[in-house]
Formats: sequence, C-alpha cells, structure tokens
Amino acid sequence: QVQLVESGGGLVPDGGSLRLSCQASGSSFNTYTMGWFRQAPGKEREFVAVIMGSGRTGTAYADSVNGRFTVSRDNAKNSVYLQMNSLKAEDTAIYYCAAGRRIITSSRRLPSAYDYWGPGTQVTVSS
Repeated sequence: QVQLVESGGGLVPDGGSLRLSCQASGSSFNTYTMGWFRQAPGKEREFVAVIMGSGRTGTAYADSVNGRFTVSRDNAKNSVYLQMNSLKAEDTAIYYCAAGRRIITSSRRLPSAYDYWGPGTQVTVSS
C-alpha cells in the first residue's frame, strides 16, 4: 500500500515556473514507477510525465510539455518531483501523482496502469 500527497501547486503568471512534489509513504518506493497526470475542468485526465522504477532508467513526457517540464525522483526521500518551466495558461489543471509497480513501457502513459493516486494539487497559470 502506498499513500501519495502532492504539494507545490499555486497561482503563477504566464511564463513562470513551479516545482511540484509528491511524497510517498510505505516501503519499496524505488520499485514504483511514478507518473504525473493532470485534469483540466471538463477534460479527461491526461498524461504529463513518468519516471520508471525498479532500477529501470527512463522518463517520458507528453508532447505538450516536452522541453518545459522535468520529472525526477529521490528514492532516499520517497519523493518524486515535477519541475515546470515556461508555464502557459493551457497548463492550468489539477496535477496528480500516481504510482504503479508492474507498469510496462507501452502502458506507462495510461491512467489505468497505475494503482495509487494522490488527491492532487491545483496549478493555475494566469495569462
């Protein structure tokens, strides 16, 4: 069982930056693949970024954030981060972190592949 709590959201002007954090409780955090997703009002939850677990290297990003967002993890702190730069109004959403253990590369962008979710943190970019 893993519990996740996001933090770091807020109101930021267009072009600004935010760093989201996701704190995980439970053991074997390093074995979990950690994803970031977001959901804007009236829209489906969408993939943002992922960082693999269990000693596998690799990250992936949605095309819309590639080059602007960076995902990282600190297994010693049971934490995963999302550095968001050059924010745009269309990045406004609730951002969720998610954890899963047996996630293969082909499914890592799918919300259904993840077992645990945090409550989310609101990011609002003012234009």
